[in-house]
Amino acid sequence: MAKVDMYNIEGAVIGSIELSDAIFGIEPNANVMHLVVLNQLANRRQGTHSTKTRSEVRGGGRKPYKQKGTGRARQGSIRSAQWIKGGIIFGPKPRDYSYTVPKKVKRLAMKSALSSKLNENNLIVVDVMNFEEIKTKTMIKILANLKVQKTALLVMEGKNDTVERSTRNIIGVKTALVNTINVFDLLKFEKLIVTKEAVEKIQEVYV
Repeated sequence: MAKVDMYNIEGAVIGSIELSDAIFGIEPNANVMHLVVLNQLANRRQGTHSTKTRSEVRGGGRKPYKQKGTGRARQGSIRSAQWIKGGIIFGPKPRDYSYTVPKKVKRLAMKSALSSKLNENNLIVVDVMNFEEIKTKTMIKILANLKVQKTALLVMEGKNDTVERSTRNIIGVKTALVNTINVFDLLKFEKLIVTKEAVEKIQEVYV
């Protein structure tokens, strides 16, 4: 089992914690992570796009001019696709883009994402993430103590309103619970900050 340092919110090392090789020590599978990210993005699509066909466009009830003798191309309706304000041929219609991937694939992708964070030294374990006052400045200071320079995903075991509200105005930082983390967010944010309780819960769920 891999051992990593455990920090407090002041950024000091106060001990270490063992991480399960079955979750944090596997060889990351890039292909599986890619499949799951595509699935997540597809499932987020609303699919409300819509265009009107010639039968749905207003007007065009009668033939614009007679069939023969004008020297022009024959036309049956001014709402055909070639006319201005005409209908759209094969345009998008509302549809459901969502699909499912096997649970084992999702599980492997999650383990791969977690392992990649450890391999890249982007995993930070904190003993506890807690402070009394809701203050963005306090959260910024904690992130600076933990040497977070770009983006970070902060994962906690349970809901913490103080931390969540202190974080929501910080660009590039997002909070999540153990049961809401996903592969897309793990790969999107550079640093993964997890509390000790959250690590234990992750290892309990994904073992």
